Amino acid sequence: MGENQKTIVLTGGSRGIGHTTSKHFWKAGWRVITCSRQPFPKDHPGRVGPENYVQIDLGNREELAAGIEEIRERLKGAPLNALVNNAAVSPKGETGKRLGSIETDTSMWDYVFQVNFFAPIMLARGLIKELELGRGSIINITSIAGSRVHPFAGSAYATSKAALSALTREMAVDFGPYGIRVNAISPGEIETSILSPGTEELVKHIPLRRLGKPDEVAEIIYFLCSEKSSYISGAEIHVNGGQHV
Repeated sequence: MGENQKTIVLTGGSRGIGHTTSKHFWKAGWRVITCSRQPFPKDHPGRVGPENYVQIDLGNREELAAGIEEIRERLKGAPLNALVNNAAVSPKGETGKRLGSIETDTSMWDYVFQVNFFAPIMLARGLIKELELGRGSIINITSIAGSRVHPFAGSAYATSKAALSALTREMAVDFGPYGIRVNAISPGEIETSILSPGTEELVKHIPLRRLGKPDEVAEIIYFLCSEKSSYISGAEIHVNGGQHV
């Protein structure tokens, strides 16, 4: 690790938007520390080795607290320049059915909110000293489902993302005096391996008439972690081809 090399901690970096974002930061010369609840895979793609991989189940508060200490140990007092809270869970019913507010079990609501909402603030609070040293940028990945009823995203997922949007504003105020910026990115229909069947029907209602690409989200994440966005905080940027209008 070079003396001037910047460091990012990214959750959910094994596929989709997260993996594309990891590659974007690797190419820019950043040290990328990723987190996953699975053990380190021998065939892990990219430049993340075991030394930059922390096994954490974000849905388990005790394990998350221990994982935060592990990240701090890996940093060894060095500045943290960015934290991207990308990991999320979106449970489905049988045959991929959307889970509404009536049929979603209470325990599932608890788990979804722990991963999608509580984990981001726990990570930010636990790494605040390192983020302050790096005058860091926190990015919370929300969703278009947080602002409207979505045909595929269930009620627990949607409300957790709506709560994360509100939390982003609160965090911008609370973390700002430490020199830490906090913003959110709200993706729409992005072309990844986890798209739900029937997504092609939604494309007809997107003004740009196409799905988004993971690179298009990763570029905005990188921008919000760079000095070019040094006076942007408390914002939520919609990356959805105009779907939110």
